[in-house]
Amino acid sequence: MDISKTFVEIAAKNAATEGVKVAIEQGNASALPVADASVDFVVCRAAFKNFSEPVKALGEMRRVLRPGGTALLMDMRRDASTAEVQSYVDGLGVNWWNQKFMMLTFKHMLIKRAYPIAEIRTMIREAGWGGEGVDTRLELSPMGFEAWMRR
Repeated sequence: MDISKTFVEIAAKNAATEGVKVAIEQGNASALPVADASVDFVVCRAAFKNFSEPVKALGEMRRVLRPGGTALLMDMRRDASTAEVQSYVDGLGVNWWNQKFMMLTFKHMLIKRAYPIAEIRTMIREAGWGGEGVDTRLELSPMGFEAWMRR
């Protein structure tokens, strides 16, 4: 699922090229066109910082999961230090120009759009995750986080 028609078309083409059968749809994470309790696993990678209604999107992830289902949210976090970002970029093995471009992109665009970890925790709770019968785990990495939420 992606809000971008172009990304949906690219994903469909790539799946067809690889012979993978998968349902790919255009849609908004804040209003998933999916039935209640109909999905076993939801994954959101590197998109959460772009959502216009992140708490609603988290609530939708919870709504569509079957009991026992898991949602995995992975993204950057705003409170990553410049040193952590630099260490990540240094480890990519790209040339000096690409390193500089990547640092500018991370520092002036991507990190600014990301949420600090305290705000991510709050949004997860506001969306109904973390109550009785719901298992949540938040793991930090040098530049990002993984939120594992089990219904």
